[in-house]
Amino acid sequence: MSGARETPDQYALGVDVGGTFTDAALAGRGRLFTAKVPTTPADQSEGVMAAVEEVLARAAVEPAMVGRFAHGMTVATNALLEERGARTGLVATKGFADVLEIGRQTRPELYRPCARAPAPLVPSELRFEVDERVAPEGVVRALEPTALDEAVARIVEARPDAVAVCLLHSYVDPAHERAVADTISRRLPDVHVSASHEVLSVFREYERTSTTVIDAYLSPLLRRYLERLAARASERGLPAPEIMSSGGGLIDAAVAASHAALTVLSGPAAGAVGAATLGALSGADHVLSFDMGGTSTDVSVVDRGDVRQATRQEIAGRVLQLPMVDVHTVGAGGGSIAWADPGGALRVGPQSAGADPGPACYGRGGSLPTVTDANLLLGYLGPGASLAGGVALDALAAARAVDGLAQELGLDRAETAWGIVRVADLQMARALRVVTVERGIDPRGYALVAFGGAGPMHAARLADELEIGRVICPPGAGVLSAVGLVVSGARRDHVRSVLLAESDLERGAHAETVAELAARARGELPDARLEASYDIRYQGQAFELTVPGPLAPEPSLLRERFEDAHRERYGYADDEAAIELVNVRIAAVSERGAGELESAAPGGSIDRGRRTVRFAGEELEASVLEGIPSGGAGIEGPAIIELPETTVVVPPGWRAEPDESGAVTMERT
Repeated sequence: MSGARETPDQYALGVDVGGTFTDAALAGRGRLFTAKVPTTPADQSEGVMAAVEEVLARAAVEPAMVGRFAHGMTVATNALLEERGARTGLVATKGFADVLEIGRQTRPELYRPCARAPAPLVPSELRFEVDERVAPEGVVRALEPTALDEAVARIVEARPDAVAVCLLHSYVDPAHERAVADTISRRLPDVHVSASHEVLSVFREYERTSTTVIDAYLSPLLRRYLERLAARASERGLPAPEIMSSGGGLIDAAVAASHAALTVLSGPAAGAVGAATLGALSGADHVLSFDMGGTSTDVSVVDRGDVRQATRQEIAGRVLQLPMVDVHTVGAGGGSIAWADPGGALRVGPQSAGADPGPACYGRGGSLPTVTDANLLLGYLGPGASLAGGVALDALAAARAVDGLAQELGLDRAETAWGIVRVADLQMARALRVVTVERGIDPRGYALVAFGGAGPMHAARLADELEIGRVICPPGAGVLSAVGLVVSGARRDHVRSVLLAESDLERGAHAETVAELAARARGELPDARLEASYDIRYQGQAFELTVPGPLAPEPSLLRERFEDAHRERYGYADDEAAIELVNVRIAAVSERGAGELESAAPGGSIDRGRRTVRFAGEELEASVLEGIPSGGAGIEGPAIIELPETTVVVPPGWRAEPDESGAVTMERT
């Protein structure tokens, strides 16, 4: 069962796939081992197993000693972004087959009226209708067997690889939808079928249809990948992989293969869980998670040790309405390409050099300037040094790439390199403001947990931008998403629309739905704790706010918490307006296993040196420390701390000090 804990003498293994590197972490017996290898885009499972072999070799651990294998990946994410999922059909209620085409009639870009939303994942020739109708009150027009057979015959003739079934108001009564899905599965046993009442049992037809179509579109591809990975893991004597869901908990590989939409934010979720866990070990329960990898940067908010959750995300213009960690992503990473726009302005990303060929300084044929090239030329990375994964840095190649852009901009090499990192900084600072200032959160009350291969190099400057006084670079910062997988527990989410007025709440009309969802969650994870939350709005509002509550909440408590959330988000609350309960959400969450990390903080001797480093317009002599400093060793900026999978830049005016957990904590002096 997912969430089962390894025995004390076994190890927990986590492997996370990024756009440039694949990271591994192995924890157990009070020790933490990490590894980083290049990602293999053609088949991510090859890179996963290479990372596994590397970390097992470093730890001198046999596969039989691994009790749990947790995996975060970008298979579903990449397939959605690149539009290379299955050939998918859609079955809808008669008259509603074009709901994806119609959408919400909002502009993709406010000031570009001609900008088009992405084309629907289901082309018009693969949209089918059945003559039936369910209303919020129940069945209005029954589903006739003859009409169902005719519709399925057309689907069989079209030969799709996957089918999404989304009938009107199936969250009230799924009988018609279940009959359609069962008939398709009998006639086309090799075709994946996603039914909306199983994927997302809520109202709003467009969001429910979009999410169900994404689920059907991605599931065949993810199933094939997970089958390959499971076979390779079994051959090596490893346990079957558990998969990180977008909600920040592990699910069985079979569940992920059947409902790929649950894994679209798999990697970012693992990083956020890792930031929450390692931040708490450093004494910070309120943190901003800042994960800067090779291709993109993910940011999120952690309050009282819990990652903030979202109920809706838009990925590449497509709506996904599932429980997930509230992560905001921007296309600024170490491999992001710098370029000049037609007006002569310096831009960075979203295009990335990726894992192949990678930045110019990797020496693999890349010729375009990237953020990593700029960091090398500024002195933050050492010339001739080797990055994790065995990548040797070529300063001459970086200089050639940046010089080409410098000539185009009319700047010198140093100015161009500094401009590249500052443009990337501003993009990432803007992302942090999206999840804080724009949502009524003051970032000055939070610590910034910086991780990813490039995060600790940029963290202090971002903290200056947001007036944050403390930065935490946790142990294993370069592979923290993999560490997050190691410490993650299992999670199951259930949601259902109820649409109850305040008077209905006062007579307990919501209790039956809460009890039913809680029973389902307990059945899936018997030993987990249950968390309840409720989507509430004022009557007449278009959108709702999610507030936590007990399993048997009093209406007065729900109103009080909703008004507090409304004041925080919008600055006011209406004491006279009636409220409405829209959705009930129940999550089963198992405990995280952070105990094996508490004594896994290494320390010891370090090599010291000095080199010239550029900060803004000034070149300074900075001390360089290679290795993991021992606790209590204060380090005044300017300084560079070269850790096994990342580099910490301590600017002038900052002081760094390792703490007892193995984290390097920076504070502004």
